[in-house]
Amino acid sequence: AELAERIAAYRPELRATREALDAARFILLHPPLPWPVRPPYAVLAANAVAALPPWARVPLRLPRVPGVEEICVRPAGKALTRTIRWAMTPPAGG
Repeated sequence: AELAERIAAYRPELRATREALDAARFILLHPPLPWPVRPPYAVLAANAVAALPPWARVPLRLPRVPGVEEICVRPAGKALTRTIRWAMTPPAGG
């Protein structure tokens, strides 16, 4: 609910300009990252897209893939996020 409210607050400012479309394409398809980290990045990026409401996704031509998001994307994103949190947790007593 908090994420939805935050995204909705930006709605009046969002436009699907050529620059916005180019930025989305760059971030999602051509991230300036080393090849070994691109698969986990793709999972995080797919989850970010899945979290967008239709009014934000459609103008940017970001598709919704029914079934795939619920069965693959979201569980993979949750697992990856948990792994990142685990890896970044300071050692006990440190």
